[in-house]
Order: sequence, then structure tokens, then C-alpha cells
Amino acid sequence: MIKLISAAKPLKGSISLPPDKSIAQRAALFALLSESTSTISNYPEAEDPQTALSCIGMLGAEVIPDSSEIEIKGVGRDGLTLSGDIIDCGNSGTVMRLLSGILAGSGVQATLIGDASLSSRPMKRIMDPLSRMGAEITSADGGYPPLHLNRKGPLKPMRYTLPVASAQLKSCILLAGLFGDDVTEVVEPVPCRNHTETMLRLPVDHQNGHTVISSYRGLELPSQNLVIPGDFSAAAFWLVAATIVDGSDLMLPATGMNPTRNVAIDILKRMGADITIRNIRTEGAEPVADLQVRSTELRAVTIRPEEVPVAIDELPILSVAMAFADGTSRITGAEELRYKESDRLSAMGTILENAGIRVEVRKDGLIIQGRSGKPGKSTMHDSMNDHRIAMSAAILSLKTDGVSEIRNAGAASVSYPDFWSHLDSVAH
Repeated sequence: MIKLISAAKPLKGSISLPPDKSIAQRAALFALLSESTSTISNYPEAEDPQTALSCIGMLGAEVIPDSSEIEIKGVGRDGLTLSGDIIDCGNSGTVMRLLSGILAGSGVQATLIGDASLSSRPMKRIMDPLSRMGAEITSADGGYPPLHLNRKGPLKPMRYTLPVASAQLKSCILLAGLFGDDVTEVVEPVPCRNHTETMLRLPVDHQNGHTVISSYRGLELPSQNLVIPGDFSAAAFWLVAATIVDGSDLMLPATGMNPTRNVAIDILKRMGADITIRNIRTEGAEPVADLQVRSTELRAVTIRPEEVPVAIDELPILSVAMAFADGTSRITGAEELRYKESDRLSAMGTILENAGIRVEVRKDGLIIQGRSGKPGKSTMHDSMNDHRIAMSAAILSLKTDGVSEIRNAGAASVSYPDFWSHLDSVAH
């Protein structure tokens, strides 16, 4: 799929964001483990959340969809049964990593596979701690999918300090720990997304400046009765777009505002962005608000390593904001971006450079010389089949001197199926 993007007129209107896929995928997986029925409203049609539904169906959950919500009849921790021996996780790293924890904990034998993109993403980070807990895991050379999981002995609970701030790694271990008679503890030196512990109501403690989250079999797991909020990671594209395109004024109602997810707002405000937060409220376990963003001039910023884990998905589009700021911006401590659906540091370096932006790609980040609001060069961009790269290239192309071409633009559907129609609705 190829999309042609013209330099935009002012962006005006309101955008109904796609539901948050991080929360949706967890809601489906956690509903599987509940012994009661969960009702989830505003469940997304994006590929990854639909993959989560398919996977829990293979493990015995009954999924009943209708026009506005889905019901999931869970099987509980002792009711997991697998039809066949292969579970296809599609493009979803969240599903593969979290499901690995569930399977390792339950002892259900299975092989997890994924598409070409997922099969190129390293899994050794979860394999090592799950092996310490008693799981038998084999993989392709180098720790890549497919993953073959089994467990013959009892689960071995442990205390595990996260070597990197990774919500997927944290969640994987905690989910395995839910099957152990003794307590598994995950120590979090640097905060990362907290959806798992919040949605499962896991015990959370604070020790010596670190967060400690616990899981064990004795915990009662709640049903997942919630409304999925608007995806903040999707909102970030429009926050940047309306900021850099002169004369823009956009509304983003019912946006998820989890404090471990919305640090991009703080970063943009440090750059001088005009973002107003209204009507803060709670839906389910998650805070939401209505956001208004208007165009303004930006100044350079440095994103610090401690901010990276809670802004990891927004870093590609934040690099676009940096491209039109006044001065030199830096992203540091972001080597994790090299192990996403694409090497996002290299991909964004190429996209910015092709648009005439001076950029230096480093091992763990980017140094970007901003153009002080001056348009970039129209050109051709390849999404690398990465949804966030496709959308970042599109927003960048709104601030150029002509018509740009986005190749493999269909990748956006992984997280945001309506992105292109929403762009058309506010850009013309």
C-alpha cells in the first residue's frame, strides 16, 4: 500500500482515538485467567488485539463479540487447555512475551510462532528468567521465535530485579508467578508501564527507592470489566502533527492518561507545545482526559534515559517534533528501540535524513538538528513494515515542501486501522 501525503493546511477538528492496544491485549489475556466472565467495551479492531483474542480462544476461553463490547468467559489458572500445539502470535510481541509467562507458569506445553517481523525479535530476555523458574524453553538460534515451552517440575518462585525497564518482561514473570504457591517478586529500579499490576490488582510495595510487585497463586484474579481508553500512543501522533503544522487546533477526547504512559506530554511541553488537559476522570482502572493541542513554535529538548521506558513508543514521533524545533535535540538511553518491529533508531534516522533533516544515529539514540519550523524536503519513505514508522513518516510529510510517498503504509493497521482516514478528515 502506497500513500501520498501533501503538505498540510491547518489541522482542525476532533479525532476519536483507537482503543489502547496495550491495555486491550492484557485485558484479553487476564480475562482468560479469571474464573468469571469479563465484559470489555471499546475493544479494538487492530491486528494485535485481535490476535490476543485468537490466542486465548485456543487456550479454552469463550469469546462472545457484539457491536459494542465483547464477553470473555475465562477458564481460570487450572482450566487452560490447548487445542493443538501451536499458537500463532502474529505480529504481537506483547502477546508472545506475556503468553510465555502464562504457559511457563501453567505447565501447558506449546509452541509460540509469529510473523516474519515478530520472528526477528529477540526473546532471550524472557527465556532466561522463565528457565530459572523451572520452564523448559527452546528457540531458534540466538533466542528468536518460535519458542517451544514445557515444564515438568514445580514452578520455582523467585525475586527478580529487572535488568532493563521493560513492561513486557515484568509482566511475563509476574504472570508465571501467579501459578506458584510461594511469592514471586519483581523489583523495578526504573518505572515502566504499570497496566499489568493495576489491572490484576497485584500487591505493590516500595523498598529502598525501588518498586516491588508480587504475584502468587493465592491471589484472586479479578474479571476484566472495563472500557478501553483512547490510546495515548496514537494521540502522540496528533499532538505532534497539530504542534508543527501552522494554524492547527485539534481535540482528542477520552485519551488514556496513565502516568506511566503519557510522559510525551511533559516532553512536548518542555519544548513549548500548547497542550491543554481537560475533564480528567477515571474509567475502569485508568485515568482519561480530553486533550486540546494548538500549533506553536518549538525549542530543542533532551530526552533522558530514565524517561525512555515510559515514552518508548512515542520516541519515533517525538523525533519528528525535534526535527522542527529550534536547536539541537537528543534522545539518549534508547537502544531498546533497535529491537521493535524494526530498528526504529535507524529507520527514523533514514526518514529524517531523506527529508533534509540533519541527524546523527547513535547506538542508543539520536541527535537531531532542528529546522526551527522550516519545512522539510518531500521525498519517498519506506515504513519498514513498522506501524509507528509509517505514521511518523506521514506526520513528518505534512511539514514538507511538496508531496511525499509512504510505502508499505498499510502497516499502520497493526495499531491504528483508521489512521489514514483520520488524517484525511483533519488535513483537508
